[in-house]
Amino acid sequence: MPFELDATIDPTLAPLAWMVGRWEGVGVVGYPGEESRNFGQELVISHDGRPFLEVDSRTYLLAEDGSKEGDAAREVGFFRVLGNGEIELLLAHPTGIVEMYAGQREKERPVLNLSTDGVMRSPEAREYTAASRMYGLVDQKLLWVMDMAAEGRPMTSHASAQLTRVG
Repeated sequence: MPFELDATIDPTLAPLAWMVGRWEGVGVVGYPGEESRNFGQELVISHDGRPFLEVDSRTYLLAEDGSKEGDAAREVGFFRVLGNGEIELLLAHPTGIVEMYAGQREKERPVLNLSTDGVMRSPEAREYTAASRMYGLVDQKLLWVMDMAAEGRPMTSHASAQLTRVG
């Protein structure tokens, strides 16, 4: 489904304008020592005219038959485009983790490559030290992948999803 660029979006956000919208779809999550699971995701990326995008992501685990089994991860945060073209993503999780990503948008296509510049954890949060994320628009679908380093393990594949713009 094609989309129209919102005329009220701040011009500095042009490199990210393709992300704005409501997205839904499914993915896979897993990590060494954990069983891989399918999940559903609802992702809203919006703006209010100021120079940042708001991110609101809710995921839920799926049963073998595809029905919703229970709530999973939750993230809220912000994308910004800096004067030098660098992309920042700040995400907060209710599990006591805050991540700050930095990276670039590819020049010729709508793809972001981001790596953590910092991870903060509350004393009771899971041990987690670094991550990378890639977001891309392919055939009008938002694809993303996440690798992470946690629990003494090096950077390892963790989650990915394919989302379709809705509404």
